[in-house]
Formats: sequence, C-alpha cells, structure tokens
Amino acid sequence: MGDAVGSKLREARTRRRFSLREAEAATKIRVRYLRALENEEWEQLPGDTYTRAFIRTYGSFLGLDGDRLAEEQRRQRGSARPGERLPRVDPRPRRVQRRRARRRLPSQLVAVLVSALVVGALLAIGLSTGGDSGDTGSAPGPRVSDAQALAPAPDRHRQRPGHGGHSLALEATGEVWVCLLGRGGSALVDGSILAPGETAGPFRSGSFTLALGNGAVTMTVDGKQPNLPESASPIGFAIGPRGAVRELPEGERPTCT
Repeated sequence: MGDAVGSKLREARTRRRFSLREAEAATKIRVRYLRALENEEWEQLPGDTYTRAFIRTYGSFLGLDGDRLAEEQRRQRGSARPGERLPRVDPRPRRVQRRRARRRLPSQLVAVLVSALVVGALLAIGLSTGGDSGDTGSAPGPRVSDAQALAPAPDRHRQRPGHGGHSLALEATGEVWVCLLGRGGSALVDGSILAPGETAGPFRSGSFTLALGNGAVTMTVDGKQPNLPESASPIGFAIGPRGAVRELPEGERPTCT
C-alpha cells in the first residue's frame, strides 16, 4: 500500500507537517479533493483527466515528481491515453475576470436630444429677432418641420444585437473547474475553480470554446440560457459566430495549459 499514489501523497504531507487546510490554501484544491486523492477515492473526483491534474499539482507542492505520480495513477486506472495534455491547476490564486458592459446611449435617444437642441436654438433666434426695436412685426416662429429637417437622419446601420461578437456569462451551481477561451485562443477564464454561486463574465467575443470539470454551471449567451446536459464528468462546448452552442468531444476541448 506504501507504493500507492495516495499513500505517497499522504506520507509526503505528513512528513512536511502540512494540514489539509494548509495544502488547500497553497494549491487551491478543495480539502475534500485532497482527501480523496490521499485515500484514492477516484469516484469522488471530477473525472480522470482532472484527477491527474490535481495529482500533478499536489505532488509538486509536496516536493514529489507530480508528473510521474500522475502517470502512475493513469497506469493503475488504465482509462486515459499516454501523453495526454492535462489541464493546468495553478497553485497560485487567480482572480476570475469580470467585465462590466459599457453603457451606451441608444442612437434614437441621441437623435431626440439633438432635435431638442436644434429646436431650442431656433426658438432663441426667433425670440431675439422678434424683440428688435426696428421691426414692428413679429418674426415667425420655427416650424417643427424645419427642426426635423436639421436633425440627423436615423442611423440605418446601427449595430444590431450580437453584431461584432456574442456575450457569454457563467454562474456556478456547484464547484466547477472552468477553462474559457475567446476567439483566437485568448484565455478569458484560465483554468480556475468557481465556487457555488460564483460568476464569471459577461465576456464578449466572436466565438468561444469552453471546458468544464462537470456540468455544475449555468451559461447565458446573448441574454438566453441554453439547455446544457447534466454531467458529473468533464464536458465542453463551442459557441460559434452565430451564437449556436454545441457540445465538444474530448479531443477538441480547451485545456488552458
């Protein structure tokens, strides 16, 4: 039993006199996952790929060869191919990026404000001319049609909803590992663990690729929530240029490595 991966992790932690809470603070891996690793309760962990990522991070923190331990666990389980790319679980804390959408005035409101300013200017000119001592008659007031003629025409090419990108936000319904990439592979959520109730986004991009440690998340795309399959295992999705959501096979999911 001493040669088992879990025993090596527990013995290394005991030798270094770390508590599970101290290990959690350093690795950002929850205590229950660390305990499951040491007891080799693999069914308590979010899938084989992420289990080996945890082993690699935890083992490296304890001064062991994390990559070798992860490979030992793979051989024991026999459930993944050699040379796989493991998701990165960074022991340094990462802040989940949250972006606030900029508020812009609608183009119709801008047109109304401009029209009001033009009408006000014409009224001021008319009143000034009517009060001239050399003119016995009253100057005609500006017609509404004149003001409308000076107002800018409605912008027929204003940005339609979804033009230039889509909005995506995530809310964790349970603890979940998240890797989210925008168009071109830019990392929006770089392999972070969201706690239940924690949110990420909204983000804006022409397309997205998403990998999750499990299905404990609510996704909102352009204000709508697509129906996602429930999953206790890793799962991934792609949001295309038209906003369509499709499930990704394992080989196409991002890993944030």
